[in-house]
Amino acid sequence: MSWQEAEVRELKVGRYMMVEDSPSKIMEITTSKPGKHGEAKSRIVAIGIFDNQKRSVVFPVKHKVKVPVIEKKNAQVLSVSNKEAQLMDSETFETFVIPLNEEEMGKVKAGAEVSYWEAMGMRKIMFQN
Repeated sequence: MSWQEAEVRELKVGRYMMVEDSPSKIMEITTSKPGKHGEAKSRIVAIGIFDNQKRSVVFPVKHKVKVPVIEKKNAQVLSVSNKEAQLMDSETFETFVIPLNEEEMGKVKAGAEVSYWEAMGMRKIMFQN
């Protein structure tokens, strides 16, 4: 299991949560006041870390949501070709392939050390901004 549970009221901007089964970074949280017969609700805007899709959800503040466990690791780039990079993990020496978009193709060079994130069975190379 690569996720934990947390109540909506425990979430903070800049942290991560699962939205539509995609690990997403929380960009904005707005909480309404409780109504006469209801409880307070939070509207959360998040951006997927693997697909960059903006998603918005509304939950009661006591609702439990999934929070992904994101592992931050290092790897060496073995080769770059056909919009994908072959990497070897620095600790386990496991080799795997990560797809790259046009922008990432220019940033990844064979032989370089890169950082990557792994969550929910998906991986992505993370670049310093």
